[in-house]
Amino acid sequence: MDQTTAQSRVIEFQNTASFAREMDKKDPLSKYRDQFFIPKHKGKEKIYFTGNSLGLQPKNVKDYVDQELQDWAELGGEGHFEARRPWFPYHEIFPKQLSSLLGCLPEEVVVMNSLTVNLHLLLVSFYRPTEKRYKIICEYKAFPSDQYVFESQARINGFIPSDAIIEVKPRAGEQLIRHQDIIDTIKKHSDSLALVLFGGINYYTGQVFNMAEITKAAHDAGAYAGFDLAHAVGNIKLDLHNWDMDFAAWCTYKYLNSGPGSVGGIYIHQRHARNKELPRLAGWWGYTKQTRFKMEPVFDPIPTAEGWQLSNAPVLSMAAHKAALDIFDEVGMDALDKKGKQLSAFAIYILEDIAKRFPDYGIEVISPKNESERGCQVSFVVKKNGKALFNYLMENGVSAGWREPEVIRIAPVPLYNTYEEVWRFGRMIEEKISV
Repeated sequence: MDQTTAQSRVIEFQNTASFAREMDKKDPLSKYRDQFFIPKHKGKEKIYFTGNSLGLQPKNVKDYVDQELQDWAELGGEGHFEARRPWFPYHEIFPKQLSSLLGCLPEEVVVMNSLTVNLHLLLVSFYRPTEKRYKIICEYKAFPSDQYVFESQARINGFIPSDAIIEVKPRAGEQLIRHQDIIDTIKKHSDSLALVLFGGINYYTGQVFNMAEITKAAHDAGAYAGFDLAHAVGNIKLDLHNWDMDFAAWCTYKYLNSGPGSVGGIYIHQRHARNKELPRLAGWWGYTKQTRFKMEPVFDPIPTAEGWQLSNAPVLSMAAHKAALDIFDEVGMDALDKKGKQLSAFAIYILEDIAKRFPDYGIEVISPKNESERGCQVSFVVKKNGKALFNYLMENGVSAGWREPEVIRIAPVPLYNTYEEVWRFGRMIEEKISV
């Protein structure tokens, strides 16, 4: 019996097609695959395991976007108030939907801009360094854009990035960052710390960080705590308000399936969102709604997360986002979280079974085995001919991710991936390395 996760203790995994098909037969979410377009390779559906990079297109997206195009064609500018979903308040559609997805209050969330733009805007408010408190703590191998945000924000504020930025690294010979090392680093630098900003899930290893305890440690040290949730939203259950984090940002084109380069979102805790004195970069769409069109001087922000908006809604992008979120409303994060962890547990089981039988290839899963530290992403190392194996998979209809120097990333997404696809993926690896 496999002991990979708590869930897998009640599932005796088997590396067989019949087992995988039986799991799919029992899967209550299997019907949702038909609501997505599955890319094809040589006339057959691909094994699409890159939903952690770009989620697949829901089939309902076209209708949602076409509605806005039709209203634009027929109404012109009057569509701001007379469209079937009026454009002027279009962004107000999302807070209620997203609050259940994020575990927060509706007033704490707004859909706007894109991820890195939003991180810069948030750091204007929450990275307020002083001569004494100026350091930023982040994870080692944070996504490059996040690293560049930290670097540029440090420079803009007059600090040397190599001094201001502290990365918490895995210990020698390890791939994952130990939670206690994060807490200890925060405590060690408490006198000089301004901000702790981690990815909710590390994009490289798929490690889920304990956001509640990191937030508490940051606050105990007198610093703000924020998170990049690009790989977490729509992947794992979140409870942002009760975790007490100060802010967060995310994109919507990965697990939220809202389209390439689609609109992003931010969360700001209620205590900050209601604070009109908190510094920020201002734009007219963040101005108090009742008097916005008086066009008066002196910025008066909306006392919610909406107060960080700069410009009016990109409606076509938001229409695609709305289509995707309606599916999440129907399914719910409890079911998605459960299946996502089961799919990744099955993938780990398959990979470790192959590793035992083909030890010369040095196949090693580097994603956490503990389900509380993992979503649906599984990253693994192939020491022998890893890039050749990756190329073989891609040439044979698998969509996966390669990260230098030797990591293959897959993300079996619960809305549209199957257990049989996970088994077939493992079978293709066996076929290649057994030659």
